[in-house]
Amino acid sequence: MSTDTTDARQVKYREFMSLLPLTSALAGLPPAEPGKYFSEGQMENRAANLRLAYKVARQLIQEVIK
Repeated sequence: MSTDTTDARQVKYREFMSLLPLTSALAGLPPAEPGKYFSEGQMENRAANLRLAYKVARQLIQEVIK
């Protein structure tokens, strides 16, 4: 693995982590209750909501920066 690939991954990771609070707010998912477990379907739905919210958060930030 080259350093360029590693650097690009680190940048993407930092971007994701910095957008995570906005992403979770946009997703509107209720927090998990301690001791409560999700089914596989529920986890997939939550993950899909987070993916969509991340895309929206990135677009929002890009528009704000312009």
